[in-house]
Amino acid sequence: MDALFENYLAVVSMVLFGIGFGNLLLQKNLIKKIIGLNIMDTAVYLFLASMGYISGRLAPIITDGDTTASRYVNPIPSGLVLTGIVVSVSVTALMLALTIRLYRRYRTLDIDEITLLVRREHNE
Repeated sequence: MDALFENYLAVVSMVLFGIGFGNLLLQKNLIKKIIGLNIMDTAVYLFLASMGYISGRLAPIITDGDTTASRYVNPIPSGLVLTGIVVSVSVTALMLALTIRLYRRYRTLDIDEITLLVRREHNE
């Protein structure tokens, strides 16, 4: 039980990922699916940031000439998180733009109704 409390950020990120994944699978509304995907993204970023941080270490900026690796935090997880956030914002913008186009054409955000309308169009 102590390990659970010691790694509470990893547990929180897994719970958030599960919530987002469940939302992505169970919702029919496209906007709610996009929100679920964003919750999943946030969970991954939280997990990467929590695993990359080591208590008592400094940012990898050498100011006093000490280049001992054990003194600094690895900058790669932070870089991955920043890159992921930029990609996530771009993907979210694209998904929202496509959702707007779908709504203008079919007048609904329900993915099942859109699928039925598309099938009717192709059968005609």
